Order: sequence, then C-alpha cells, then structure tokens
Amino acid sequence: MYRALYRKWRPAIFDDVVGQPQVTDILKYQVAENRVSHAYLFCGSRGTGKTTCAKILAKAVNCLHPVNGNPCNECEACRSIDAGVATDVIEMDAASNNGVDNVRDMKEEIVFTPAELKYRVYIIDEVHMMSGSAFNALLKTLEEPPAYVLFILATTELNKLPATIVSRCQRFDFRRISSEGIVGHLSKIAKAEGIELSDGGARIIARMALGGMRDSISLLELCAGTNEPVNEELVTRVLGVGSRELPGQIVDAASDRDYPTLYRLVSDVVNSAQDLTVFFTELISYYRDLTVAKTLGDGAATYLDLSDAAFRSLSERAKRIPLGRLLYQSKLLEDTLETLRRGSGDRRATAELALTRLAEPRLSTSPDAMLARIEELEKQVALLRTGATVPKPQEKKAKQETPSAEVKEEPKEEVKPKTEETPAAPEKKEPKKSADAPGPIAKWNLILDEFGRIKPALLPFMRGSSATVSDGVVTVALTVGMFLSLVDGDETAKTVLLSLLTEHGVQANSVRFTSGAQKKNNDGQIEF
Repeated sequence: MYRALYRKWRPAIFDDVVGQPQVTDILKYQVAENRVSHAYLFCGSRGTGKTTCAKILAKAVNCLHPVNGNPCNECEACRSIDAGVATDVIEMDAASNNGVDNVRDMKEEIVFTPAELKYRVYIIDEVHMMSGSAFNALLKTLEEPPAYVLFILATTELNKLPATIVSRCQRFDFRRISSEGIVGHLSKIAKAEGIELSDGGARIIARMALGGMRDSISLLELCAGTNEPVNEELVTRVLGVGSRELPGQIVDAASDRDYPTLYRLVSDVVNSAQDLTVFFTELISYYRDLTVAKTLGDGAATYLDLSDAAFRSLSERAKRIPLGRLLYQSKLLEDTLETLRRGSGDRRATAELALTRLAEPRLSTSPDAMLARIEELEKQVALLRTGATVPKPQEKKAKQETPSAEVKEEPKEEVKPKTEETPAAPEKKEPKKSADAPGPIAKWNLILDEFGRIKPALLPFMRGSSATVSDGVVTVALTVGMFLSLVDGDETAKTVLLSLLTEHGVQANSVRFTSGAQKKNNDGQIEF
C-alpha cells in the first residue's frame, strides 16, 4: 500500500529531526540519564516536528536497548509502537475528545499498570481545544501522575492554554525550520525517491511551506506527481504562485509610473488563474525584502533567503527607491490585501486601482504618501543643487516610447532651409525656453495647494501671494509683510517649494520671499 512521503520520511530517531536541536538534544540527554519528566508540553507552528518528537520520546522511554538517548527501532517495544499496535501508547486528538467525560475515562485507565511496556504514554494533540472543565479535571492527574505514566501535550496555540496547565509541564518551543534546512532535506528525499528537483524549485517550495517540514514534503510530492522535473517553472504552475521576477517587474513599473505595464501584469495574473490574494501576499513579501535590503545594505543577506543573483537584483532595486516610498507602498498593499480577503467588489478592479496608487503617491493624502513625496522632493532638490536637471518619469517614458517620432521630425526641419525660409527658424526656437522666461508663474495657486498639504502650518501666511521667476530665481511676494521673517526663515519650506516648482516645469535654482504692497489707512495703520 502506498504511503505518503511525509509519513514515509517521518524521523525515527531524534538525530533525524531537522532544525530542532534545542529540543532533541535535551530529550536525548534526559532519556540517556533516566531523568525523564512526567509531563511535557510541545508548542510551535504546524509541521515543525511536535508529534514526531512525541512518538520518538514514547519509543525512547520504552526502548529495551536505547542508543545514546535514541530508540533502537529494533526491539519488540519499538516495533509495536511504530506499527501502532502498542496498547500502552495512546494518541488523543483534543479537537474531537475535548470533554470532561473523556478526561474522566482517561483517569480511570491510569490506575492500571502498563500491559506490555515500561511506561503508559498519553500523547494529546491540539490540547488547546480542550474545554475549561476538561482542563480542570486533568490538573491533579497532570501534576502527580503514577510513576509509570507520561503525558506529552502538543499545541499550535500556546496562548489558549491555562497557566495552571503550562506550569505543570516541561515546555519545549519548536521553531520554524529554516529554508536551508528544508531545501537540504527535500534534496535528500528527492534523490532517494528518484525525483529530479532543482535548487530553485526547492527554494520556492520551502518559501511556500512557511517553515513547516511536513507541508514542504507534501508540496514536493504534489509537484512530483506530474512526472516532470521539479523546477521553478513547474512549481509556480502547480502551486499557483508567481515567480520572483513578477514582483520585481511590478516594482520597476511603479517606480517608472509605467501604467500600461502595471495593467498588463495584473491581466496576466488574472488570466493565469492565480489568486490575487496570493499575488498580493507575495508582493508584500517582496517589499519586505526590499525594505530589509534598503536599511541593512550588504548585511541584509543574513535575513533574506535568496540566492546570490537574486540578492544582487533585489539590492539594486532597493537603492533606487526611497525608504519613505517603500513604507507607503507596503502599507497600501497591506490594506488592499485585506480588501481582497473580504471579497467585496470587483477584485481585478481593486488590484488595478491599488497598483495605480502604488505608482503615484500624489493620489493619496495619507501620512505615508506625504512622507514618500517629501523624500522624492528632497532627492530632486539635491540633484538641482548639483546643477543637474531632474526629468520626470513621464518624460523618460515618452522619450523611450517615441524615438521614431523624433527621427521623423528631424528630416522636416532639414527640408525647411532648402526652401530658403531661414528667418523663421529663430522665431520657432525662442518659445521652447518659455519655462525659463521671466514673468509670473501661471500654476502658482495649484503649487500652493500642494505646498499646503506638506506644510499646512505655513499655508495661511502665503494665501494671496504671487510668484515670478527670473534667471532661475523664484520671487514670492507675500501680501502681509509681518509674515516675511516667519516664512523666509523656514529653509524646509523653500526646499519643498523648489521641488514643487520643478515638478510643474519651472526651472528654478532658489526661492526668496518678499513683502508685497501694503495699503495704509488714514491713521497710518496697515490694512489686512
């Protein structure tokens, strides 16, 4: 009869357990020195080895010939426990046996000595599912059981256990297994089972298992059922997950405000039948990696489960994106994921609108969006101070998308001199410098509105002002002179204004404030 791989490859001794040395080393020592406790509590996430260690411990304490704390797996006691026919090893599922009557039945059995083995072992799985009355009935027995009784409790939710139960047990915490540990064990299983497994495919399986060995083996078995080499392409297709490159393309398109690419990628995800919640979960995970790489630099490799090539690609992207923008985008993706999980509205439209806001922080007035905009403005100002020009993302995209149009225009300009219309050429070149021409700034009110969202405290002092530009210097004339020193002394305000002016096409190197004309009444008082 066929056995599932996770059952076939379940560890038989403590030394075979992967990623839990803080548990297995202590248990081996206690068995070897005959210092076994009367009650144990194994807690941790699913698939990390709790039930496996409980069964190994049950064999070890009853083994006739233990080897350095490990069961021999050859004596009659070990074989009967492995076969599941040992009457003195009782496995209980607290999810279905959680009543006080079940505990009373167990207490009645405890008074009898073991029929075949040295210890009667009770393994109670998912113990947090027991009722309050059942816990109360178990307390006294758990504290002072007969010398031949051993309790092993296992749970995935330690917080739901009463403190009185926890205090009566030796507690062992099972950690999530590292990706390297999972990849190594999967490679060992694949080699033994004749499965062709690539390193990339194993890493995706390990990432999807979230630190659980049992889940990773089950996913490997699922992928191997296609009778094809288990590589990255097969794993992403069978498990319905996206490749690592897809989130990277989303990040690049959002940085360049490349909306056609963003909508195309969403369409590809929807048409491939991939769940949008899974897609956004992976995207959030990628932004987490970007944030780690941004804040830690080369030291981030310790906290990222990536190959060298993937880490280099991630680091290059992280360098191009300000930290404030990363935080804004991460928060936006988390809110969108919650909306998708609630299942309200058109899921595709929700995803598309979220990615549109992802590319343009100006569409949001949240504090995170404001922080992202301020960081972008500060970056532009720093470039301006070095004398460099700051093209907008839309301008970069336009230059990339229309090279042929520029080539077509050049021959037209060359044909005109042949018709001897040379006097018209200078007249056409002059209007191109309109952004640098002196005069009032037409979009000043719009710039003031955006300035007010970033510096709301100064906005009332600048209402009604006007602005002109000449030789790269923007002069802002305030309507009330008494506010001049207050506004002019705020260097941050000048930096923000300079960046906003640049955003709206005004080529400026500096900003200065002056007082506008002030009217006085007959008594010489200034009229406001």
